[in-house]
Amino acid sequence: MTSITDLTLDLAAVRRDFPILEREVHGKPLIYLDNAATSQTPSAVIDCLSDYYRRYNANIHRGLHTLADEATAAYEGVRAKVQAHLNAFEPREIVFTRGTTEAINLVANSWGRANLKPGDEVVISLMEHHSNIVPWQLLERELGIVIRVIPVDDRGVLDLESYREMLGERTRLVCVNHVSNALGTVNPVAEIAKAAHAHGALILVDGAQAVPHQAIDVQALDADFYAFSGHKVYGPLGAGALYAKASILESMPPWQGGGEMISRVSFDRGTEFAAIPHRFEAGTPAVAEVVAMGAALDWVNALGIERLAAWEQWLLDHATQRLERIDGLRIFGTAPEKAGVISFVVDGAHAQDIGLLIDQLGVAIRTGHHCAQPVLARFGIEATCRASLAVYNTPEEVDAFVEALQRVLGMLR
Repeated sequence: MTSITDLTLDLAAVRRDFPILEREVHGKPLIYLDNAATSQTPSAVIDCLSDYYRRYNANIHRGLHTLADEATAAYEGVRAKVQAHLNAFEPREIVFTRGTTEAINLVANSWGRANLKPGDEVVISLMEHHSNIVPWQLLERELGIVIRVIPVDDRGVLDLESYREMLGERTRLVCVNHVSNALGTVNPVAEIAKAAHAHGALILVDGAQAVPHQAIDVQALDADFYAFSGHKVYGPLGAGALYAKASILESMPPWQGGGEMISRVSFDRGTEFAAIPHRFEAGTPAVAEVVAMGAALDWVNALGIERLAAWEQWLLDHATQRLERIDGLRIFGTAPEKAGVISFVVDGAHAQDIGLLIDQLGVAIRTGHHCAQPVLARFGIEATCRASLAVYNTPEEVDAFVEALQRVLGMLR
């Protein structure tokens, strides 16, 4: 385990950036360990939202006045920031969405409906979030496609041998998360993509849990689609992005109709659609949220994603070691490559009871199925407690969480 003294991170300065960390819950200092659901937001992002509404709130692209020009420049500037953050080839490969869920539904309803036929196969991993399962099940019912599922071993690692065996001439798409929200497993996306491409299939990557914790290079991964949510990477709710290779986007029909996604509308000659990426951004977007998401990426990049990742890994190791000492506690997800997510159950204690009682001690964790019911069923459970880490968490918070958990278990057993 890396020594804490080896990590060059001004944690006090990082924490000062997050006003919410100063509050108390039930008379106790807030310990926020629900970052896989939503990370907290630094002052730079909050100020960006406020500044947008105070100084240049306007509808974008279609206005000629100063406020519209400023709002448009700020919005489109974030497209270039996302391109750089993901190392996409060009900005037009970035489509703004409300988040990962909408991005995946965009792919399913645009690319999927245009390209999938009865009997075509979509391969999905067992550890997917529901947002990367349900859209394909809807197409399964409507189009008659076939869903095949990559199994998971006892560590929470994908069975890649089984994956390769299920690829075939009918495989059209592989859907896999980069990091499991329920287990923390980091999947070998580049390897998975290479196998998919060898069979002529595309790959869609749910990057919601990866973008906050590691550097992303969609070109090196050779991902055809890559989606993430701003609110998991220190940004606001309601903004996210879909990366897709330009050649694929250009072949896809619009998903929603309305303003902005057109170049010309006529009852006589029909509608001509806008060029990518705007043909996939119908209507007035969440301009302020997208601009603030750009501020969040700026904050992460100023801190340094490598330092952030190293700190979270140290915290993960520390928290895991502490939790493993608790009698009757079982951790689900023990992959060799893992991000800062710890899902666990404790003999004789229901996850919901733990979550409710530990909140009374100021500790926020997530309990339930985490929108990943299939993989929990694989382990014979319906719910876990999940503690998930962010760069602003401290060793003292981890220790206080473990102590609070032990206190709660003393009440429940």
